[in-house]
Amino acid sequence: MIYNELKQRGTDDFPFELYRVHEQHPKYEMAFHWHAEVELVRVLSGELLLTLDGHTHELQAGDTAIINSETVHGATPRDCRYDCIVFNLAFLKTGNRACDLFIDDLLARNVLLQEHPTDPETVALLHGIFDEIGSKNTGATFKVLGLYHELLGELQRKNLYTAHFPLSVRDEKKAAKLKLVLKFIREHFADDITLEDMSAVAGLSQKYFCQFFKDTTGTTPVHYLTAYRVERAARKLLSTDLSVTRIAYDCGFNDLSYFIKTFKAFKHTSPNLYRKR
Repeated sequence: MIYNELKQRGTDDFPFELYRVHEQHPKYEMAFHWHAEVELVRVLSGELLLTLDGHTHELQAGDTAIINSETVHGATPRDCRYDCIVFNLAFLKTGNRACDLFIDDLLARNVLLQEHPTDPETVALLHGIFDEIGSKNTGATFKVLGLYHELLGELQRKNLYTAHFPLSVRDEKKAAKLKLVLKFIREHFADDITLEDMSAVAGLSQKYFCQFFKDTTGTTPVHYLTAYRVERAARKLLSTDLSVTRIAYDCGFNDLSYFIKTFKAFKHTSPNLYRKR
């Protein structure tokens, strides 16, 4: 799935959000999306296939990744546990022009950080950020901010970043069409959406639209829509007391038995057991 994720990260005083993702997490399979914030990822166990703007990285336990702002990304876990931190890069600005110029370039996407750093010092700093932000230790906030600045310094010193070149006009148009469709799905997933509806939003024939969608996301429009509905249902199961039947209909499934079967296919358990666990 791909959508523009818009939400508050952490608090105004500390805009950093930590996600600990395991098999029972609603977002275990990371839906394709993009956001203005930078995201850090580390794999704790298993394997994570992380796709960033169409390029896939195979991450193993101990590996880390940096997702630049506005990058369309998603991931497929394989018996995997992984952590993510999404944060507002602008919060790291200090008022020191020498430091802020580099951050401003990152915010403007004039430069992009290396996506899969393997340098031992950089990887150690990334793990340090995850360890500190997940702790309840006194002084953890100071430590996290210090480690972030040290990380940026290490990336800059070792030139672990590249200049960013704008997309071609053709690729920009393709990206715009895709985002229109994904926005439409996000806003109407509870309705009876058809392939014809999605094709019309993209302004393409159904045949070309299906190929275009598959080439861009690696999945079909129908599978994407179904997976998105299951994810939304999983969130409701954990955050509300609504009945399974009500959740199924609220998330675009018109048949309860089909919903249960589909949910099991994606989550490997029934909706009721998923809620209990």
